[in-house]
Amino acid sequence: MLQLCKVTEGLLISNARSACSDELIQQEEVTLCINVSKQQPFPSTRVATFRVPVFDDPHEDLSRYFDRCTDAIHSEKARGGRTVVYCKNGRSRSATVCVAYLMKHQGLSLTEAFEMVKSARSVVEPNPGFWAQLELYEQELKIRRTQQTNKCLQFFQFSIQRIFSQRRHTS
Repeated sequence: MLQLCKVTEGLLISNARSACSDELIQQEEVTLCINVSKQQPFPSTRVATFRVPVFDDPHEDLSRYFDRCTDAIHSEKARGGRTVVYCKNGRSRSATVCVAYLMKHQGLSLTEAFEMVKSARSVVEPNPGFWAQLELYEQELKIRRTQQTNKCLQFFQFSIQRIFSQRRHTS
């Protein structure tokens, strides 16, 4: 059965056969196709496309594409579009990218993100190498968020100091 599985309003996951169904792409109003494979085709329907050229091999470095993919999904959603992420079987590579997106842009933990993707498409199972990359990405995202919070706090403290400094000089 051909099917695009809804992870969120703007994100779908699938296998290559379903993702190349022009009828499904149009029916689901897909505007961006992220093909996480070296060999699978794109649909013939005119939509934006992005290829992530990796094999489903635990030694492949899929993590180097995480930010590019997750930001593309996020941007497409912000424009009101929908993205389908797919690989040959819709199990490992595409699931890994969807989990990375949920961790980065929805703030979910690895476990929460995986469960959300798994509930949308029950066959998902990132290979052990991709899972290890997701674990590292989760830690990296925590560090980034902490650094971002610290920068915001520093800016806030600096702004408060400037306000009080200006008040003292005008009094």
